[in-house]
Amino acid sequence: MPVDYATLSKTIASLTEGEDDQVALMATVACEVHHSDDRFDWTGFYRVVAPELLKIGPYQGGHGCLVIPFSRGVCGAAARTGGVQLVADVDAFPGHIACASSTRSELVLPVFDENGDLIAVFDIDSDQPDAFDQADADALATILRDVFST
Repeated sequence: MPVDYATLSKTIASLTEGEDDQVALMATVACEVHHSDDRFDWTGFYRVVAPELLKIGPYQGGHGCLVIPFSRGVCGAAARTGGVQLVADVDAFPGHIACASSTRSELVLPVFDENGDLIAVFDIDSDQPDAFDQADADALATILRDVFST
């Protein structure tokens, strides 16, 4: 059954209302999104901590990579380009970083603050091939914008 993004959005909005701490917001979003769909095996944030460098932030699932340069992997591509990365087959993605060998597909969205600055990327991994579609990307982008950019 697909995610009920309207309900998920309302739940996240009510849980994060009035909160401005980015780590607290990331923890809440990661938890709620992760538990909303069985396709989501690893769900979390990589925070921008230095020029061209991401470090792991709040997440749900098994261990993640601790550090990802903008120059590597799907998360790095999202940070470098500022664009959504919708990857049906991670093995076919040049430079993919295998934080978990079970990952088959990935969706990574850039996260911007109210000033339009990149603060993180939001990464969802699935053990299923081709697990994500444009509707997932669009709905999650809206949730991220509502939480972090307003």
